[in-house]
Amino acid sequence: MKPPPRVEAHEVEFSAIRAQGAGGQNVNKVSSAVQLRFDIPASALPEDVRQRLLASGDQRISQAGVLVMKAQRHRSQALNRDDALARLNDLIAGVAEPPRPRKPTRPTFGSKQRRLEGKAQRGRIKAGRGKVDV
Repeated sequence: MKPPPRVEAHEVEFSAIRAQGAGGQNVNKVSSAVQLRFDIPASALPEDVRQRLLASGDQRISQAGVLVMKAQRHRSQALNRDDALARLNDLIAGVAEPPRPRKPTRPTFGSKQRRLEGKAQRGRIKAGRGKVDV
């Protein structure tokens, strides 16, 4: 099995932004969080991987096919940059391998019997809930 395609740093656009959350004065003064922008249609990924990535329904992918990812886990911008790139490559590795086609199967006789017995049992429970004649 061949390794999944990887995105290099020159294919993405990074911009430094201020991180959210706790962190005291550091968070208010330093732009340590990183926003990664990756243009999927213009990338060098194989066509099938691009199509699966666009069809994945990820909310971080815009209508134009640009993936925007924010990294603010670390206090340093360089570590957040590496983290964002690693997360992007993990996302691509997840869609790199095509899904296995489903082989349709038929339910076994035993599974049909168990399903029908369960339905009958539920019906008996519900039938017992009616008015009681005295």
